[in-house]
Amino acid sequence: MTGTTIDGAALLNEVEAFHRRFNIFPREAAYVAVALWDAHAHLLDCFDSTPRIAFLSPEPGSGKSRALEVMETLVPNRMVAAQASASAMFRAVAGNARPTILFDEVDTVFGPKAGDNEPLRGFLNAGHRRGVGMWRCVGDGANQTVQEFPSYCAVAMAGLGSLPDTILTRSVIIRMRKRAPNEDVEPWRLRLHEKQGNALRDRLARWADSVRDNVAGAWPTMPDGVTDRPADVWEPLLAVAEAAGGDWPKRARAACLELVKAAKENDKASLGIQLLTDLRDVVFCGADRMPTAVILEFLNAMDDAPWGDMDGKPLSSRALSRMLGEYVTGANKPVKPRPIRTANGVPRGYYADDLTDAWTRYCPPPPPETATSATSATPQVNQGADVAEELPGIRYIASEAATSAPASRTA
Repeated sequence: MTGTTIDGAALLNEVEAFHRRFNIFPREAAYVAVALWDAHAHLLDCFDSTPRIAFLSPEPGSGKSRALEVMETLVPNRMVAAQASASAMFRAVAGNARPTILFDEVDTVFGPKAGDNEPLRGFLNAGHRRGVGMWRCVGDGANQTVQEFPSYCAVAMAGLGSLPDTILTRSVIIRMRKRAPNEDVEPWRLRLHEKQGNALRDRLARWADSVRDNVAGAWPTMPDGVTDRPADVWEPLLAVAEAAGGDWPKRARAACLELVKAAKENDKASLGIQLLTDLRDVVFCGADRMPTAVILEFLNAMDDAPWGDMDGKPLSSRALSRMLGEYVTGANKPVKPRPIRTANGVPRGYYADDLTDAWTRYCPPPPPETATSATSATPQVNQGADVAEELPGIRYIASEAATSAPASRTA
């Protein structure tokens, strides 16, 4: 490269300042992530994967579309999309100039009122990793051939609510909110500010060309605790920060930790994981076995859980068996109800030993009070017995559980 060397750290500072003029993000870490994401779009072929970035909010008017409009001026080969089909997307990516896709109103595609959009979800998932394509039949009638269409490209999204889990886990998530009365931004004027953003975009492109070889061989050290999919998401952004220098590596790692933690806190567990967790922390509470009738009474009585209204009906024994049958015991057999001998008969139910492996693998760590008291099952059983006494038809579990509980067990 000829000409004056571009200071990467100073350039990223300018990109961040450009966003700050027009965007109010919910946390400082978001400004760091967005500036790094803008730059990473110019270096896409240096990475094994590209993180999606998702601006999400519970209500309209929270600045999501404005964030995309500003990014639109900073990224290469921008392609603004709304309600685009999967076939349109992968054909665009297969063109001569790979686009950076800015997908607004994505809730109309994946929201509760949207139809079946599995092809588009498949495209967004596949395009996260380099070398993964979409296979389609092309041609007419009997003269068709199978052709691979590339799908690897940078994608930024904005929408109400949430996104499918498979997309969320591949994304840097910025949860937007309405501006407070004391939060002011500069009005966005496309005819005026597009040229300013494009000037930064062109400088980002020149800087990217100057560091491309170094970035392609970089393996940035991830912050402690950031592994697996979050590490895949943040590795390209940390590589950009390392190439820029200055205080960007430090700021990038701090932003990574903050946003990864925030994403985990906002994660809604799958229905199966929620069921396992409620069984461990609310129903069993240290007991070694529970009849199905007792389990259903406990679950359906929970006001802050979905079990009392599963498609208009309380959770049934058949549905419980079906959901738990997706998991296996420590002996690698499906979790199934088994006979439980009680003073009142031999009802069918579930044993803690059959669920322990699933609890260990899928559930978050138990609350401190649960973890502490689980070493002695008797207080936990008494707690369950107290609740059982309040639930009609299952009082027999109080004395039975107390006499059958082991002296100790771990949750």
